[in-house]
Amino acid sequence: MSKKPLVTFVIPCYNDASYIEQAVNSALEQTIKVEVIVVDDGSDDKTKKVLATLSPKIDVLITQKNQGQSKARNVGINAANGVFIVTLDSDDYFEPQFAEQALSIFEKEGEEKIVTCRSVLFFEDGDTKVYTPNGGDIKHFMFSNGALGTSMFKKEDWQQCGGYDEKMKDGWEDWEFFIRLIKDGGECFVLEAQLFNYRQKKYSTTTRANNNRNQLLSYILKKNKDVYTKYFDSTIDFLIQKLEKEEVERYKNLDRLDYKVGKAILDPMRKFKKGFKK
Repeated sequence: MSKKPLVTFVIPCYNDASYIEQAVNSALEQTIKVEVIVVDDGSDDKTKKVLATLSPKIDVLITQKNQGQSKARNVGINAANGVFIVTLDSDDYFEPQFAEQALSIFEKEGEEKIVTCRSVLFFEDGDTKVYTPNGGDIKHFMFSNGALGTSMFKKEDWQQCGGYDEKMKDGWEDWEFFIRLIKDGGECFVLEAQLFNYRQKKYSTTTRANNNRNQLLSYILKKNKDVYTKYFDSTIDFLIQKLEKEEVERYKNLDRLDYKVGKAILDPMRKFKKGFKK
């Protein structure tokens, strides 16, 4: 049996003392041997103490001042010996079979440049939801991310497309990276199994991104204008639909406001009229 290519898990960590151990263990417990690199992106003392206890179990621990997730990922990937890379946020975790199943897709020598999977989302109120990425080629990534931010790809492809954009510190850096990764060819394959576990926090990078979605979308479109120009008609259709949706939501909000104002004015009048009849 030929030796399998090495997979490196790169785990950026910033102030995640409560969850980093579970993230690291989920990488170490993969059904194939992997390399594990943790990048401490300027964490607090509590997190550093946890990382110190984990250090003997991992291959590399890199410490740097806080520079953001994209920088931490790039630093970790640059130090990786693996042919394949998996970036894992420090508050999430994998099931043990992910690396082996993802690697088997790449070994088929198809068009895949990204392998992702279905995910279980955990909400702070205890609720859960299963999320399935769309996958596909560049046309499926133009207007939303077709993969989990935590997915497998080749280190050489990361290098060729320029890595993660270190200017993007408010979210969507993984989506923008994947656009550049597959814009000249290749696809994203979605494993059917639920092999990833994602904590949906009330205050997170995702929340920050959603609050700045128009600015981030503008940045992505302008940076990758060659892609959006190539599929110009689709881009125009998307922008028109987005405007129409926002217009509908605006009128819905106005209706709600009108209802609240009207109710606040009319209720006292109704009570007065009712009392007057008595």
